[in-house]
Amino acid sequence: MTTQQDLARTQVQAILQAHQQQAGALLPILHAVQDTLGYIPDWAVADIARAQNQSRAEVHGVITFYHHFRTSPPAAHTLQICQAEACQARGSRELTAHAEQALGCSLHGRSGDIGLEPVYCLGLCATGPNIQLDDKMISRVDAGKLDRVLAGLKEA
Repeated sequence: MTTQQDLARTQVQAILQAHQQQAGALLPILHAVQDTLGYIPDWAVADIARAQNQSRAEVHGVITFYHHFRTSPPAAHTLQICQAEACQARGSRELTAHAEQALGCSLHGRSGDIGLEPVYCLGLCATGPNIQLDDKMISRVDAGKLDRVLAGLKEA
């Protein structure tokens, strides 16, 4: 019987093999690992570094540079708040502060089964501030609307 980590290691090895002839494959590999596993585990960093002939520090530096990559399993639900200029002009900074207070965590943090993440443009600039809860986009969000969204999530 195969453990979850054995299966994950097999999946990572398949990703590395699929990209072995590709120049500049680090980002595609990182995306593929995260798409497959939901995050990039610490043990995978060493495998990726070895396959790409890079140091663990170099791979870790790329992972931490891009806000998209996660190094721990994602929360059951992800709340993203747009941080782009159009949404900032419509109050996303205040909305982010409210969300941090309501959830008791900061951006890139987690409260129970809700992860709070920044996102840099959801493409709904005229209707900001905007959020995305899991795969659902929600426009014209103020503190009260966010509270109702979070309350609905807790009831579900």
